[in-house]
Amino acid sequence: MSKPSIHHFTHLIAWQKNHKVVLKIYQITKKFPKEELFGIISQLRRAASSVTANIAEGYGRFHTKDRIRFYLQSRGSNTELQNHIILAHDLGYLNNEEYEQLKVEIFEGYKIICGLIKSTADNI
Repeated sequence: MSKPSIHHFTHLIAWQKNHKVVLKIYQITKKFPKEELFGIISQLRRAASSVTANIAEGYGRFHTKDRIRFYLQSRGSNTELQNHIILAHDLGYLNNEEYEQLKVEIFEGYKIICGLIKSTADNI
């Protein structure tokens, strides 16, 4: 049985999984205090969208080393997002249930990005 062909970055599981997190971050931050619009809300949204944007940009690169560089950037943005949800939780903007669920989903996205990096590097 052959692997399905990937003809667009949206077919990558790493992009799909992390895109769901971006949508969740946007939804959850709607209820944050308005005075945080240019603070933690902006930081959370920027980090989350950077994860998928870097996956997309990496996929669009011709050279494998360029792809890996953007996938590594994506992983870094995912780690930044992990930091920001800890801060949002500590500030009381995320309840324990929201925090725990996001923590799991974001880390799953991290692991999938690591797999994408490894599989891309294995093709050098």
